[in-house]
Amino acid sequence: MSISAVMSISLSGMKAQQTRLAASADNVANAMTPAYDRLETRYSSSAQGGVAVSVSPSGAATFGDGSNVDLASEMISLVQSELGFKANASVWETGADMWDVLMSIKRD
Repeated sequence: MSISAVMSISLSGMKAQQTRLAASADNVANAMTPAYDRLETRYSSSAQGGVAVSVSPSGAATFGDGSNVDLASEMISLVQSELGFKANASVWETGADMWDVLMSIKRD
């Protein structure tokens, strides 16, 4: 696997975590909205490598005064998004460092 492929995969992971973060933020913002159906984020592997992400309503909306958003679960999701993004960013930075080393060897 090439360095650029690894960096591309880590970039898709960062984008997936960004999407998850946005969905969780929407859920928190709408937690008190009557009949709001929380958004769920689903991941799948991409044919080119990396992660494909989709966001859709959970389909378990409660009709009436409240929503089906559990704020504790959303906070956990926010923390998991942060950690996932940091892990992918670390892979990206390592790939960039390796690329720099290869370029310096090539110049010498």
